[in-house]
Amino acid sequence: MADVKMCGLTRAEDVRKAVELGAGFVGVIFAGGPRALRPSAARALLDGVSESVARVGVFGAAPPEVIAREARDAGVGIVQLHADPTAEVVRALRVCFSGPIWAAVRVAGDALPVGAESLFAESDAVVLDARSDSGLGGTGLALPWKSLATRIRAIRGQGRLVLAGGLTPENVARAIDALSPDIVDVSSGVETTPGVKDHSLMSAFMQAARSTSRAA
Repeated sequence: MADVKMCGLTRAEDVRKAVELGAGFVGVIFAGGPRALRPSAARALLDGVSESVARVGVFGAAPPEVIAREARDAGVGIVQLHADPTAEVVRALRVCFSGPIWAAVRVAGDALPVGAESLFAESDAVVLDARSDSGLGGTGLALPWKSLATRIRAIRGQGRLVLAGGLTPENVARAIDALSPDIVDVSSGVETTPGVKDHSLMSAFMQAARSTSRAA
């Protein structure tokens, strides 16, 4: 089954709920927007999270050394690059950051952008998200999962796929059925307002995601 990442966390009670529900990943935002935190605030928020739960920091465009420093300051073990990174950007970050690097591929319609295949080869996971003029992520826009499925299978190989973009308790099972992601990534789909999670929606999302098996 797909693992779950609860992202855009800003409150300690929401982090505790994500861990209680069994999320494998918790995410904090450094890429701007209403959920953005400073590294010191992120470290305080994630303090005490079990080592079995991976901590992900979502970054926009910044020099590799700045991203690496802020990741260390925040205590996150995974860096997610969410500003249309290239394979070259991933390689540059590896020089100064030793943890896993996830690279976002933001999709408009059902066409994958140039360079998507190289990101599967260079990064530890590709995050498939919807492209929007309103922000880098957390916009609530869903992807056309079925029409993307063939394109993703053709370039994915053995690469890990993180599926984001408008996921909710109501649609996550269909998304998993269509694309067989390794991880599903939710933020706005379990919120009342940006950065404020609804615990009943978090529970419903986890139940829906865990009840659906990925295709082989």
